[in-house]
Amino acid sequence: MNKAVVLCRVSSKEQEAEGYSLKAQEKLLKDYSAQKNFEIVKIFSISESASGHKQRQTFNEMIEFVKKNSIKEVVCEKVDRLTRNLRDAVDVNDWVSKDNTRQVHFVKEGVVLNNESKSNEKFIWNIKVSVAQYYIDNLSEEVKKGQKEKLAQGWLPAKPPLGYKTIGENGRRIHIIDEERKPFAVKIFELYASGNWSLQKVTEYLYEMGLRSCNGKPVPKGQIHRWLSDPFYVGLNRWNNETTPGKQETFISQELFDKVQGIRVRKSSPKYSKHFFLFKGKIHCSDCGGVMTWETKKNITYGHCNHYRNCAQETYSKEYEVDDQIVFGFEDLSFGDDDLTSWLRKALKESHRNEIDFYSKSINELNTRHQQLQTRLDRLYDDKLDGQIDQETYDRKKKQFSEEKDQVLSLIEKHSGANDKYRDLGSNLFDLAQKAAEIYKNAKDSESKREMISLVFTDLKLDEGKLNFSYSEEFKLLAELAKLFKSSKMAGLMKEPEKIFEFLKSGSGIEKTQVTADLCSFWLPELDSNQQHLR
Repeated sequence: MNKAVVLCRVSSKEQEAEGYSLKAQEKLLKDYSAQKNFEIVKIFSISESASGHKQRQTFNEMIEFVKKNSIKEVVCEKVDRLTRNLRDAVDVNDWVSKDNTRQVHFVKEGVVLNNESKSNEKFIWNIKVSVAQYYIDNLSEEVKKGQKEKLAQGWLPAKPPLGYKTIGENGRRIHIIDEERKPFAVKIFELYASGNWSLQKVTEYLYEMGLRSCNGKPVPKGQIHRWLSDPFYVGLNRWNNETTPGKQETFISQELFDKVQGIRVRKSSPKYSKHFFLFKGKIHCSDCGGVMTWETKKNITYGHCNHYRNCAQETYSKEYEVDDQIVFGFEDLSFGDDDLTSWLRKALKESHRNEIDFYSKSINELNTRHQQLQTRLDRLYDDKLDGQIDQETYDRKKKQFSEEKDQVLSLIEKHSGANDKYRDLGSNLFDLAQKAAEIYKNAKDSESKREMISLVFTDLKLDEGKLNFSYSEEFKLLAELAKLFKSSKMAGLMKEPEKIFEFLKSGSGIEKTQVTADLCSFWLPELDSNQQHLR
């Protein structure tokens, strides 16, 4: 009884649906082997879902197996089930030619290939291999043509990234937002954009939150990195190193995406660390400017300078003492008076009316320009149909108008959100400043505290245990204003805050002092004479 191996292959879903499944092939080949009195040692199978690389790998495994185990018989359904390229055919010919007892059985075609096969049988074998090669080459061309057409329609001819899913039938598949997995994608971008999260930390966090790979394991860091760099999230399809406009709905803003790209490629991108300290990388030495090093000794965390440069600072600052000074910095943003806080919030909203009006007018102008460009594109197409312009001129002008149209549309989207931003941003920052100390002290984890520190403070430096800092631009004026209202100069005016509000509106009614001038410059900034669109 000769030993044999069996190779089964189904190359398309259509074949499997029509009954040409792997199991059907396997039964056919087993019956044939039984008739020939072959002992089947192993069955190799290639499913329709296998990639070209996987198919080649399985074929190579079969060739190595028959060589190593001195197998004399290979059984398959047809020539194109065994090989579909000349390279594999060479391997089969080489295996057969080295031993006269080796044979390849093509069951449905009734052909047995061996070293003593007649010339016409070998000729037919070579012809069928060439036909199979032609089939594969033609299929590849058709697939590429279909992919190109899909991209032209605005859809990615591949599986979309996290946060999207594919719907529709073959040839009409589109990508829509997957509401169940969308929060994971948003969280990935938000965490990495903070600058405090490494890819490893993001991976571990997502696993804890329930995101898994297809085999139930944590999503690899490389996959997270690919998602973060995928322009699909901002409406672009990247295919074969080329980027084209897409029709998919987006939920990641261009601003957030660009921020992530900046962090992703910079030299100091977040790195994974086994030990996590609250102020790691946040505070510098006031003497030499180096980053303070943090370490734990006897359950107490200290920060100190490593003296990589010439530095005279020797103090080991306790983390909790530095943390107390951070809290004081947050407390200095508070006005400490509920009535005054309520009045200031009202004044802040009043002061932003000019900006809101400006952006409303800008939106109207941009909409007009968008309509003009669309009209030009329509006329350009008519001119091409009428033969008034050649193809080269049409393509060049279409590209010019389309690019400007996309830019205008992007500005419209930004300006549409500007009204709400101007209306809410100042008020939100103001509310946050009043509760910053409380929020910071009640934060559940160090990561939340680090994000608040990054938001409110800049240029943090330790000088022999004393923390020096500046407020970020968003909070600098609030800090100055809080200090101003707490000063003795404002004590009299605070008894009647409504009068201050009337003065802010009309510019009269109260004697204009340096203090009130400072108030006006903060709450009622004039629009710049050179007004420009948002960038």
